Amino acid sequence: MVSRVIPVDPFDLVIFGGTGDLARRKILPGLYRRFWDGQMPPEARIIGAARSEMDEASYRAFVRDAVTEFVSKRKCDSELLDQFIERLSYVAVDARGEDGWEQLAGMMRDGVVKAYYFSVGPSLFGDIAERLHRFKIADDDARIVVEKPFGHNLETARALNATLARHFDETQIYRIDHYLGKETVQNLMAVRFGNMLFEPLWNAQYVDHIQITVAETVGVGGRGDYYDRSGAMRDMVQNHLMQLLCLTAMEPPSKFDPDAVRDEKLKVIRALEPVEPHDIVRGQYRSKDESYLVDVENKDSLTESFVAMKVHIANWRWNGTPFYLRTGKRMKERVSEIVVRFKEPPHSIFEEDTGQSANELTIRLQPNEGMDLTVTIKEPGPGGMRLIDVPLDMTFAEALGEEAADVPDAYERLIMDVIRGNQTLFMRGDEVEAAWAWTDPIINGWEAREDKPKPYEPGSTGPEEALILLHKDERRWRELRA
Repeated sequence: MVSRVIPVDPFDLVIFGGTGDLARRKILPGLYRRFWDGQMPPEARIIGAARSEMDEASYRAFVRDAVTEFVSKRKCDSELLDQFIERLSYVAVDARGEDGWEQLAGMMRDGVVKAYYFSVGPSLFGDIAERLHRFKIADDDARIVVEKPFGHNLETARALNATLARHFDETQIYRIDHYLGKETVQNLMAVRFGNMLFEPLWNAQYVDHIQITVAETVGVGGRGDYYDRSGAMRDMVQNHLMQLLCLTAMEPPSKFDPDAVRDEKLKVIRALEPVEPHDIVRGQYRSKDESYLVDVENKDSLTESFVAMKVHIANWRWNGTPFYLRTGKRMKERVSEIVVRFKEPPHSIFEEDTGQSANELTIRLQPNEGMDLTVTIKEPGPGGMRLIDVPLDMTFAEALGEEAADVPDAYERLIMDVIRGNQTLFMRGDEVEAAWAWTDPIINGWEAREDKPKPYEPGSTGPEEALILLHKDERRWRELRA
């Protein structure tokens, strides 16, 4: 194995919820991949913490099975896996009791980075934070990682921030949104601010509109109870789509620095205008064979599994340029992408029926991460000036070959950023609260009106009304493909 990365400092990482599904599928396999790539120093240790009574050998077997299941065979080197497993320990702790905390305190070392991953429900954040301090497990340099949801509304988000702030400084809190760890999301900033090609055109004078789509082919499934309390707006728009909107729309920061980047994102959220009811479409997948209502307990649920909306940003850069957001379950295609549709040339010297259209930059987050730019060229061959649109495609897997295949997963990248103490790709408390301050009136509005979500066929592009949302503006969504 040839390392292409710089190892981080020695660390003790405690994963609360260390036997949970997120730890099994993402966190532990991601840490192994960082070890495989030479980024984890020999002195690093990973400590699983959960309520389950489990000895160290059993936990190591649990982790071995997780790595074997979720890491490619090419990277499952038996010798390296054995070395990784040796860095693992386990302690049974009661998040709301006293059991296990003294033992955990005795396991922590001085002189290394201490990080605590709260891979548990938000209701336990305060209990764990309080015990970390009471038992003197976390010092002033320790870092905590908290998973979404960051509250259910503005009131609960403020309460959650206040709870964490009682025990940790804002510089110690890492609110993780795995979308920000995706390679293409970070490439969005590189494309915008590292090239002169796009940034001069990245404004209302040249951009007609922007679409942000996060579509899933799966339904709510076993998450029905949670999802029915949140819906697509809380589960996806308030965090994932909001972050993509901010990175697309923000002003250039003075430098690539955590607070400089997050200050610019916060300005975007605060500049968002209220969304009118006629600019929102909510949907719920339903058919004879499959229905959202079958997956949830409340058979009269008005919770949306799909939402689309037109959003405006009240600032000089984007005045008059709409942003269309769309996300849903049981859609035709699994895709996350940002589409920047540029305006058409102000005057065409060609015949009207030549097929000329506007340029379009598509940034694909998943699957097949990459970008393509649609440009207009002359169709080869005789017969006059016939124009066609062709994509200049940069699919990372094709353009970068093996290097693209080895791009770190979002979770592994973000966890290593925690160890480095780099908060650039994590949300700040005021940013979370500002997002809820914009989201809450939208949700409260449709609840007060008792709006019913529009039905849409599973495996489709969503409700017909979502198509009309753009059609009435003489625009159309980028097509989802099966």
